[in-house]
Amino acid sequence: MTKNLLVVAGEASGDMHGASLLREIKMLDPEVSVSGIGGPRMEAEGMEILFHIKQMAFLGFAEVVRHIPFIKKVQARLIEEVKRKNITTVVLIDYPGFNLSIAKKFKALGLRVIYYISPQVWAWGKGRLKKIKKVVDKMIVILPFEEKFFKDEGIDVEYVGHPLLEQIERYNYLTKEELFRRFDLDLSKEILLILPGSRIQEIRRIFPEVILAARKVSEKFNLQAVVACSSNIDESIFRELAPGTSFSVVKDHTYDLFRYAGFGIIKSGTSTLEAALFELPMVVVYATSPVTYLIGRSLIEIDKISLVNIIAGEKIVEELIQKDVNQEKIYSACASVLSDSERLRAMQDRLKALEEKLGTTGVSKRSAGIVLEYLN
Repeated sequence: MTKNLLVVAGEASGDMHGASLLREIKMLDPEVSVSGIGGPRMEAEGMEILFHIKQMAFLGFAEVVRHIPFIKKVQARLIEEVKRKNITTVVLIDYPGFNLSIAKKFKALGLRVIYYISPQVWAWGKGRLKKIKKVVDKMIVILPFEEKFFKDEGIDVEYVGHPLLEQIERYNYLTKEELFRRFDLDLSKEILLILPGSRIQEIRRIFPEVILAARKVSEKFNLQAVVACSSNIDESIFRELAPGTSFSVVKDHTYDLFRYAGFGIIKSGTSTLEAALFELPMVVVYATSPVTYLIGRSLIEIDKISLVNIIAGEKIVEELIQKDVNQEKIYSACASVLSDSERLRAMQDRLKALEEKLGTTGVSKRSAGIVLEYLN
């Protein structure tokens, strides 16, 4: 029996969760061989990388159109891999634009398709649900309300809890002194943490205004601005976008920064939930191309964008979107929390309560068990 598995993760968070999944799969069955799309973490767990997440870092409707020839090339290579290795089971991790498209092709070949970390169809409307029902054999979901959502639509689904809980628990933290010494940070000042995203396009759109606001916030509240740089981004981009501005860049130590920071300005996405699990008070920012935003706004069915607020079912953190991502509004949103100690403490308390909604650790092991049931 073939023990070949194809896995597709198109971005940094998918690479992180995919690596944990692969580690557990290999522990349960060392004979499984994995290839597909991923990044350095999945490669470190023994996956053969056909395309790197750096090559897949396009987003938005307009950007995707420009990359159609490359997308077709990637899809053709994945199908060739499936046929060459007689692969019967594929795992798709998040990254819905690409993954739901390739899922249709995999299903047509008779493959078993498992989707780990659901597309946020509960936010983007139910248009994609029919497609999911046709092309996905099993949904493995990580947010508590998703199981009922998919089950109500007749889709085979299992809730396993959120993988961030075990990522945070397993992480090998530096001490505060080690972190500050290694990156030449000022121990007398708290960190104002900036997470501007893990894709070049979003960094270019968000970072210039964020860093101007961060400079004002730092001066007002005696903080130091520190940018958390994703592993797939060249840190020189930040200097290029903000010449002459004082800030530090720290690469590959985001969890250490979450642990020791005092406040965050964070791009909407998984990072907001990570920050919440560290009880880090924050302001959330999000901006994309005007075309992408207009199309997205016509489709979106919820009134919140950050996972923190969506899961909590209430507005815990301020969200600034599109034209509101400017230095004046970012500064004002940060200052209104930082200047009010009661509000700051209340935000931390509400973030702490959020963790209880996200299940228990052992998520990757539970998910690996489901994948192996299908593979075997």
